[in-house]
Amino acid sequence: MDTLCLILAIIGAVNWGLVGFARFDLVAWIFGGQTAGVSRVIYAIVGIAGLWCITMLLRKRSRPEA
Repeated sequence: MDTLCLILAIIGAVNWGLVGFARFDLVAWIFGGQTAGVSRVIYAIVGIAGLWCITMLLRKRSRPEA
């Protein structure tokens, strides 16, 4: 689950980078606009994955830091 969420968060970060640098929303382009149902589902899934990644930061590490 962690790996899947991390991959989705990276995809979201790349999409936001494209929006910021090139004014190009790849998800909207692929799925028919920002308000298209599929695009909104993709945005929601990526958002949930990002929230899951926050929990990865807050978990106790199994190995002590050196």
